Amino acid sequence: MQPKNPNPKRRQLRIEMPKDPASYANAVMISNSATHTEVIFDFMQVMPNDPRARIQNRIVMTPMHAKMFLNALRQNIERFEANHGEIEVPQSSASLADQLFRGVVGPESDDSDDEDNGDADG
Repeated sequence: MQPKNPNPKRRQLRIEMPKDPASYANAVMISNSATHTEVIFDFMQVMPNDPRARIQNRIVMTPMHAKMFLNALRQNIERFEANHGEIEVPQSSASLADQLFRGVVGPESDDSDDEDNGDADG
């Protein structure tokens, strides 16, 4: 049996950028596939005075890759804050679910029957 190489070679990737490499998103809706084998990130753009949330990009990952992404994002934010100070996040009394999903209506919904399209609870 061959001993394991203590210094395996790192895989080198050649990254290719698309012609339009960036899009702006100020919200993300995270869900799971029906089979629970994928984590779905819908990156959205929400504009003031516009009830629509336009999905800019949909990224689908396995749960393992989503957790690796979470760890990488956490490390990146920690380095950013170490260099630039703490990122202030607005405090809200609403639950996380309310913050993420309040007022979100799926594309298949028909709100023509709704008489009250306001933000009031109830």
